[in-house]
Order: sequence, then C-alpha cells, then structure tokens
Amino acid sequence: MSFQNPVFIPGPTNIPKHLRKACDMPTIDHRSPLFGQILHPAREGVRKVLQSDSAEVFIFPATGTGGWETALTNTLSPGDRVLVARNGMFSHRWIDMCQRHGLDVQIVEVPWGDGIPADRYQDILAADTGHAIRAVLATHNETATGVRSDIGAIRRAMDAAGHPALLFVDGVSSIGSMEFRFDDWGVDVAVTGSQKGFMLPAGLAITGFSARAMAATETATLTRTFFDVRDMAKGYAGNAYPYTPAVGLMSGLKEACRMLLDEGLENVFARHHRIAEGVRVAVKAWGLELCASDPSVQSDTVSAIRTPVGFNATDIVTHAADRYGVAFGVGLGEVAGKVFRIGHLGSLTDVMALSGIATAEMCMADLGLQITLGSGVAAAQDYYRGHPAAPRKAAA
Repeated sequence: MSFQNPVFIPGPTNIPKHLRKACDMPTIDHRSPLFGQILHPAREGVRKVLQSDSAEVFIFPATGTGGWETALTNTLSPGDRVLVARNGMFSHRWIDMCQRHGLDVQIVEVPWGDGIPADRYQDILAADTGHAIRAVLATHNETATGVRSDIGAIRRAMDAAGHPALLFVDGVSSIGSMEFRFDDWGVDVAVTGSQKGFMLPAGLAITGFSARAMAATETATLTRTFFDVRDMAKGYAGNAYPYTPAVGLMSGLKEACRMLLDEGLENVFARHHRIAEGVRVAVKAWGLELCASDPSVQSDTVSAIRTPVGFNATDIVTHAADRYGVAFGVGLGEVAGKVFRIGHLGSLTDVMALSGIATAEMCMADLGLQITLGSGVAAAQDYYRGHPAAPRKAAA
C-alpha cells in the first residue's frame, strides 16, 4: 500500500489534514472545564448532523459495534423480541449480537442485494397485536452489498401498523454522508462511528437517543456497564466521562462536524450522490453490474461490483494493493469472491474518484477481464463534467 494514494474502502476513510491536526493535541485534564469546550460542541455538532433538535448524543471510546451494543443493552431486557432483516454481513452481525444477548430475534431473510422490505415489516407488526416486538432494527446502508434501505418507509410502516416498537438504525456508513433524518423518521436510536462520514480514525461509537429510548433505559435490564448511557449522562453534566475519554478523537469530531456543517449537509449529500453516480456509470461502461438489485436501493457511499461467474473478485483487491498501492474492499459473507467494493464516502472528490476508477480498470485488464481501458473513466468524466460540484469552502 502507499500512503500517497487515497483509499477506496468503505471505511475507515481518508482523513483530511485539518482533522489529523485537530486530533493531534497536548494532554489535558479530561475532568477540567477545558474538556467541556470539546465535549459539548462535539455532541451538538453530531445532533445537527443527525438533523435532530432533541436527540441525546452519547459518544463512547469504541466503534460502531459498540454503538450497536449501546442501543440494545440500554433499552431492552433478556427475552425481549426484536424484528430485523438480514440482507448483508452487517445486519447479520447485529443479529448475532442480539442472539448473544439472549434476545428473541425475529428474522426477515432478504436476498443480499435487496433493501429492507417495509411492507413485510408492516404485515408482521400489524399481526403482533400483543406488541411483543419491542424494537425494530434496520441497517440503513448495508456496507457489504452497497444497498440503502428506506428508513422513512419503515417508520411509515410502523405507524400504519399502530405499533409502539422502538426503531434502531445502523447508520454507520450513511450518517455524515447520506440523507439521515433522525426526527422526521422517528428514529429512537441511531448508531454510527467516527471512521466513515466523519472522516476520522476509528475509535468513537456515536449514538443518538430519542426521548422514548431514554425512557426505556429506566426499565431495561440487559447487563450494561461500559456502555451505560445513564452513567455517561451524569458525566456529561460535569464536563466529564465516567472513565477516560478519547480526547484527541473528540477534538477531531468537533472539527469534523464543523466541516460538514460549513459545507452544508445538502451539499455533502449531493457530493456523495454525484461521486457515486460517476462510479455507477463507470461500472455500466465496463459491462458489469452492481450487487444492489435496483437503482432505488443503490448506496451513495459504497458500490459492490459483481464480476463474471468463475472470476474471483478478491483478486482485483489483492492486485490493486500489490501492484498499484491502492485499497479497495473485498466481498464479505455470501458475496465473498463475487464482488469487489469501491468506497466513495468521506473526504473524497470527483478527481480522487477518477483515480480509483482508473486503477480498478487497470487491475481488471491486468487480470484478463474484457475491460476497455479508459471506458469507465471516460463515462465518469462525462458525468462529472455535466454535473459540476457546488463550490467548497477551504478548511480553516
């Protein structure tokens, strides 16, 4: 690999120099008022990125997986029933965590490449007249398959069924990159991490809790210690944590939120969509297909690209790293060896995306696939030229 080349994995993402500097800071007393000048602006920035007026934001020294555990253990009790669709590796891992915590998991099996079927959720919830289902889990953006699900449609399905279940959303590879409306979608717990849309190193689990989710923390009995949001809330009230925080990462998060909000969330979302569309037209020019089964579910942060039957897609990833010093993502789970992934989120521009598309072309040609060099690049260039980016502010 080369430190000079951008990465095209779906996280961790490229870190802007400004954010690296923000994380590089002297040691401070994390129980002093000075830490509060980092903590509270970071939490408020996350709340704005979630597009919420009222979410309680809790930030743990962990990753998105820790955020999943935070959502479950603070709101549920052993034996509680949860409804969740399995449509990729990350939804599968959340299911595994639920089962390990002794929850009653009702699984909707969905082909890998499809989004979550809101209509099936509605039928299941309408049939649950006793309201045994305590929570509905949804992976907003399935990173393994490059599939986005419609969270607004899931909320509408829950409301149409008249069901009081909590709605938990994994937004690890969407929040800070794609449209996410915590309040409008009636999300109860949102989960993300520092290493994707926030453009930071891995190390922070970032969660948002609704008032209903906070009320559930008072009756939930799953074991929680490190991830107890009640302890965290008490610490926040005194400008502190119940244990040692990752101060440098918190400083970086404060600045990352400022960068996103200065660019403007609508511009951030438009930039990701435009870059993703360039990748998608390149894939079409290559004569290949995406794992996502329909344009309506195509992700704006990662594209999982199917290779011809009999060809090991992982070879493209290995060859890119060995020959060109560039990182792409491998296929995971059911699509391992069948797809390679181009991550296009975080700190990325049209010009950077073109370098990734060009590298993928070289790798496929080197490995004997019938790819015309320049075809995908030209298609993406035409798209980017016809859809210019909004002017971007320079980092302060």
